[in-house]
Amino acid sequence: MLAHIRPALAVAALLISVAHVAVVPGTAAAQPIYPVPDPDPFYAAPADLDRTKPGDVLGVRPMPPLIGFPGTTVTMVKFRSTNSAGHPIAATTTVLTPPDHVLGAPLLSYQHIINGLGAQCAVSRVLYTADPNLAVREAPALNAVLLRGWSVALPDHLGPTSAYGAAQLGGMITLDGIRAARQVAELGVAESPVAMFGYSGGGMATGWAAALAPTYAPELEIVGAAEGGVPMNLVKMTEGLGYSRHPAFGLAFAAAIGLEREYPTRLPISDSLNAAGLAIRDQIANGCTNEILAAGAGRSVLDVASSTSLAEDPSARAVLEENSLELYEGVPKMPIYQWRSREDVLIPVASIDNTVRRYCAAGVRVESELIPSPDHLTTAVLGAPAAMAWLDERLRGVPAPTDC
Repeated sequence: MLAHIRPALAVAALLISVAHVAVVPGTAAAQPIYPVPDPDPFYAAPADLDRTKPGDVLGVRPMPPLIGFPGTTVTMVKFRSTNSAGHPIAATTTVLTPPDHVLGAPLLSYQHIINGLGAQCAVSRVLYTADPNLAVREAPALNAVLLRGWSVALPDHLGPTSAYGAAQLGGMITLDGIRAARQVAELGVAESPVAMFGYSGGGMATGWAAALAPTYAPELEIVGAAEGGVPMNLVKMTEGLGYSRHPAFGLAFAAAIGLEREYPTRLPISDSLNAAGLAIRDQIANGCTNEILAAGAGRSVLDVASSTSLAEDPSARAVLEENSLELYEGVPKMPIYQWRSREDVLIPVASIDNTVRRYCAAGVRVESELIPSPDHLTTAVLGAPAAMAWLDERLRGVPAPTDC
């Protein structure tokens, strides 16, 4: 259960570590630790990646049927995307095509919550896992979508290095996954109306995709994005936390490792770890939720840091600001549906409201829903049916309402 309710907290605790932990003078610089590459060669980047454009298809292969999605055709697509430094990367998305698919029927890009640092934590792997702790719990909801005749794209939005916590990266991979799916003729979605959906960590990828689309993928016509429980401001999440020990600290630490992978020179977390911190880092470098939680249970930043400083690191803070939607000047052109808890104990809801007000002022058609629950996970479940109904109307061409 924690796998679905703690991603926001993980990023928040990370912010504390990068803002207040300093390197001990005279110590050797530690290198970031990256995941073991997926042994399946399909995931590997081709040698000529730099000669491709974002969204270009690099490979397509049919996948075995999934018991949890009866009658559905499964196709994996590898495509070119972009990392946070602007460099080309190879990414993947898995497309579920419903039985009796109609050419041009809707395509939903569903950004699953991914809490992990290893290749096996990616959605394309989790779909086929035998581990019940990694099973796709949203399968009933996705089957309902497939019964509507929609295709579903599930991008591995943490990228090839499992950069857990990197929000802009997730947005770019999401958009390029849509571009790529539309290019694969056998999927039959080249002319399909497209929508996006995501909650919490998946909501971060969805929200960033919506905000980046006008500049990163202006040719894509996306009818709407439903995003719930989105951590909109990583900096403000820092301010609400201290150095207290927490049972889910492992996820916080994993987010630090993930962001260091994406920003190795600007967020050199490993330089600031003590021996215990480096040992835990190495232990969870390829782990998924359960391993990460177990390794960090009851710990705090002070348990893993080599030293602390009251001074903020301006480079680290800039990275956090760059991954905070509240602080990003761009606005979506597509309609937005957002839902959140009235008082979410994990994320600063004021940042969501501030972002919505800015979108409204820019003319974005936004509909917002408050769920009467303080629990992050319960809010996801309670808000999803209305979000899907909203997307259904957008995909049928009904003009988007607004409560701006």
